[in-house]
Amino acid sequence: MPAHFTQVILFTDADGRARFREQPIALTEGKPQAMLSPLMPSGGMQLRHSPVGFRSDFHCTGDPQWVFILGGQMEIGLQDGSSRIFGPGQHFFSADTLPAGASFDPAVHGHWSRQVGPDPLVTAFVRG
Repeated sequence: MPAHFTQVILFTDADGRARFREQPIALTEGKPQAMLSPLMPSGGMQLRHSPVGFRSDFHCTGDPQWVFILGGQMEIGLQDGSSRIFGPGQHFFSADTLPAGASFDPAVHGHWSRQVGPDPLVTAFVRG
């Protein structure tokens, strides 16, 4: 089995609710000492600094994007009450967009995010 990178994906399921899933990205390029994925297009990058105490309301992702945690910790909460915490060096692909034709309902759609721990949250967003 070739080497792979595990992509964590935050997505909108058929019922309109955000969920997490994982899928492999094959590392088919490079050399045995440094395997690479195929080059992926991107639509730009933004950096964000969120102070200790930051928390958002429920919202959907506007444009699908990779979220890389550079410093601090980020918790993502879902409508079902579950959450995941991501720390430095971890990532997820945020693609829980509002379903076509739907009006945003904060009791159904999206996720919330917050900074956790003693350090500010520093993230890099790379549009997919």
